[in-house]
Amino acid sequence: MQLAHADFASALVLPEAAQLSLAEFVDDFGASLLDAVRRQNPPVYDGAADPRRDELMDRLRRKPFPAQRDAVQALTRLLLDTGDPAAILNAEMGTGKTMMAIAAAVVMHEAGFRRTLVLSPPHLVYKWRREIMLTVPDARVWILNGPDTLQKLLTLRAMRTVPAVPEFFVLGRVRMRMGFHWRPAFNVRRTVYRDELGARHVAAYATCPDCGQWLTDRANDSELPMSAARAKVVLDENRSACPHCSGRLWTLTRKGKPQRSHRELVMDALQQLPTIGVKTADNLVRRFGEEMLGAMLADNVHEFINLMDEEGELVFSDRQAARMERAMAAMAAMEIGFGQGDYQATEFVKRYLPQGYFGLLVVDEGHEYKNAGSAQGQAMGVLAAKCSRTLLLTGTLMGGYAEDLFYLLWRLNPRAMIDDGYRPNVRRSLGPAAMAFMRDHGVVKDIYREAESRSHRTAKGKTISHRTAKAPGFGPKGIMRYVLPCTVFLKLKDIDGDVLPSYREVFESVAMTEAQREGYTKLAALLTAELRQALRCGDATLLGVVLQVLLAWPDCCFRDELVRHPRTGAQLAYQMAVFDDGDVSPKEAALIELCRREKGRGRKVLAYSIYTGTRDTTSRLRLQLERAGFKVAVLRAGVEAARREDWVADQVERGIDVLVTNPELVKTGLDLLDFPTIAYMQSGYNCYTLQQASRRSWRIGQRNDVAVHFFGYAESAQMDCLTLMAQKIAVAQSTSGDMPETGLDVLNQTGDSIEVALAKRLAA
Repeated sequence: MQLAHADFASALVLPEAAQLSLAEFVDDFGASLLDAVRRQNPPVYDGAADPRRDELMDRLRRKPFPAQRDAVQALTRLLLDTGDPAAILNAEMGTGKTMMAIAAAVVMHEAGFRRTLVLSPPHLVYKWRREIMLTVPDARVWILNGPDTLQKLLTLRAMRTVPAVPEFFVLGRVRMRMGFHWRPAFNVRRTVYRDELGARHVAAYATCPDCGQWLTDRANDSELPMSAARAKVVLDENRSACPHCSGRLWTLTRKGKPQRSHRELVMDALQQLPTIGVKTADNLVRRFGEEMLGAMLADNVHEFINLMDEEGELVFSDRQAARMERAMAAMAAMEIGFGQGDYQATEFVKRYLPQGYFGLLVVDEGHEYKNAGSAQGQAMGVLAAKCSRTLLLTGTLMGGYAEDLFYLLWRLNPRAMIDDGYRPNVRRSLGPAAMAFMRDHGVVKDIYREAESRSHRTAKGKTISHRTAKAPGFGPKGIMRYVLPCTVFLKLKDIDGDVLPSYREVFESVAMTEAQREGYTKLAALLTAELRQALRCGDATLLGVVLQVLLAWPDCCFRDELVRHPRTGAQLAYQMAVFDDGDVSPKEAALIELCRREKGRGRKVLAYSIYTGTRDTTSRLRLQLERAGFKVAVLRAGVEAARREDWVADQVERGIDVLVTNPELVKTGLDLLDFPTIAYMQSGYNCYTLQQASRRSWRIGQRNDVAVHFFGYAESAQMDCLTLMAQKIAVAQSTSGDMPETGLDVLNQTGDSIEVALAKRLAA
């Protein structure tokens, strides 16, 4: 039947009652859609497991859950059977990514990829070793994270025999990109001459330490010998070579750290162990010698714990031995090295180890390598190119921007990106390719600004300026082309329901006191007026200042607030404190009530506060909670990252009720199972941190229901921030296997970062 134009248009518009969201549409028609997708794009893994790989996983000391087993089967099918160079495990926090990566490495070892290089955050290096030793029988683990990394790398270069058991090499992310320090190296030759008056002078000139030839100042096109003072300046700019014999005119040095004796190194190593102080360490060195103790510490700390004297008696008491054993069980960080050489580990692997020496590269917390010009991102790309296969682990693959994925995909599989036309330009820059990727698959805003020109005296004119800005969002085409073909998704809900308890998030709006509201209203009026005026002039200098003050002041109004212009230093606003040290703010009262309720149920609380620097609120929270009768501990950045897990275990053993910390300090790696209740005093606006820190206690092994509480002051910028965070996280979930409500949700039509969106709401 022929339809008229009007009838055809009306036929395309469904009645309101018949309109469906994308999720509802998929629920209703998902089966037929899935059949069509499978016909057009056959899945790499359809659930038919390889029995040989299942058998290998059955041999592990810790057996994977069925959902984890399927993820390992899918990853190894992609890397081994399909031959893809890289795979991504985008698994929710707490699903056991470490366990799955170890199981995949065992399967890869059996298939001929004998050595596995693990790229880990520095505070998780020893956790990786512990997890490997607990999972893989007969595994050999090397830690490449100490000052003796160069010595171990030299040993690796000499190891060319094929390992019979799985070998793992755990490299810290910071150590990976750390280079060496150097200084100019030349000989000084002194000559004596007399001036016209017969006075005697001594001149010092630089010569090559190898051939002895004079060094000339080529920078000034001079053929005269270069003075020693001038040589220190010229040769310090770059590592140079002698123009006569090509000998090096530089040498290695340890910047800021003088060479130390072996005795001093052993003394420091001993004092890292619990119960051993300066006097005990000195007595041990006197009795047993630095060589013997150093060998024990570097090779086998357990042998040191069971150290015996000449009469066969144990040196350490049962209490001391128990504390050392517990420390090792908690953090497994008792590997001590005595090397003193620095060399960039990535550079060594690139130059001195053969291609494919490491069969599999496991990149933990892979989203940390997304930035374009970061040294660690570039170093990761070098390692991925040197290893045969790469497995990237992450719980938050995308932070909202298509550019986040571009550089990750480029470092994982540059050939595929080049084939799609994204290649470096003539200056070897990837900037234009990244922008093209953003335009094809992300959101790019073209901003045009038109203004009347005042430079024309006899005629009127207009000037139009144009700039581009990236915005959050990633299109369905990009997800289908770049994410789905190489990514395995796993959610905690996919694991057996008996493994994990329930999880819920609770938002609690807290009303401000009258004085608090008046102070905030006054402060907001002054600062937003200044911000509007600055934005009219095209000056965004005040943007960060205004946002920080308005977000922080309701929580920090126990101190006077003086706001100055960041560039001119002029005073913009001043607000006196409204709470004394003895007063309890509404949000603090809400936290105290939550802690009291949870303590009555036998549950500990983990309280997050993002203000731990100039606006430190953690000390005040501790004081208020202790006044209310709670036992409180505050985890600060001063606790070394590698020791935080052990530090928290000590606090739990002391019987604390509340742990207060910044979410940045615990967002990755730590299993805080003892704290089933989490409270956010402030959320911040980092999607990665919020998603990671919220899952610290909802992990495999948790037996209690987990509740996450978000506190926000009503009628403040904090409410807008929480709303925007929810929107951005929803966009980010489109690359994590979650279905948005509408197809356009993945493009995030608001298109602004949280900071810009907040500024727009404030300046509206």
